[in-house]
Amino acid sequence: MDNRTNTIAGWALAGCTAALGLTIASGMIFHGGRPETMGYPIEGVVEEGAAAAAAVPIATLLASADVAAGEKSFSKCASCHSINQGGAAGIGPNLYGVLGQPHGGKPGFPYSDVLKGIAGNWTFDAMNEWLLSPRKYAPGTKMSFAGLSNDQERANVIAYLNAQGSNLPLPAAPAAGAEAGASTDEAATANQTDAAANVATEAPTADMANRSTPAPGAPSQDPAAAEEAAKVK
Repeated sequence: MDNRTNTIAGWALAGCTAALGLTIASGMIFHGGRPETMGYPIEGVVEEGAAAAAAVPIATLLASADVAAGEKSFSKCASCHSINQGGAAGIGPNLYGVLGQPHGGKPGFPYSDVLKGIAGNWTFDAMNEWLLSPRKYAPGTKMSFAGLSNDQERANVIAYLNAQGSNLPLPAAPAAGAEAGASTDEAATANQTDAAANVATEAPTADMANRSTPAPGAPSQDPAAAEEAAKVK
């Protein structure tokens, strides 16, 4: 009976030892720290609260936009929007000829009050900001699409939208380095102004001798020093 008990106890101890050894070994192999990046990114979609203004002007991007690529990207929108002339509205309004129309301008579609309250028309810049982040452009909008983070993809989609009934002339792209040149000119002008101010306020050098004060002990200030100076002469 004692031998059987000892055997069971031995096997139990061996099992505990093996389990402890496996735990230590697995801890050395697998690191359980917090990952540097949480979650899985979805290509082409902006993270919540991470939308930012496009770094490149939309006019510059439209100059190289690909309408065919924009049509392919529009497939992300096709589940909610039709774009053919006279097409029926779905979850979202029909988008034929949308550029140049007022916000919330499609008759018969129940737009959110916040979108209907935005003044002006759908310009290229407005559409760019909308596609970047609808929730940022129109807080409270009913549109749940997160947005397109890729600048060129947005330009391609806008070019495709424009080709579907709007056909507005594309905006002229700003000249390369125009902003940098303007900044340089402004800095140079400021430096010239500062230099002119310094010259205007500087005391004339010819007057320095008249305005100087003799040091203590100089002949003009000390009679004894004046007598000694006379003896030397």
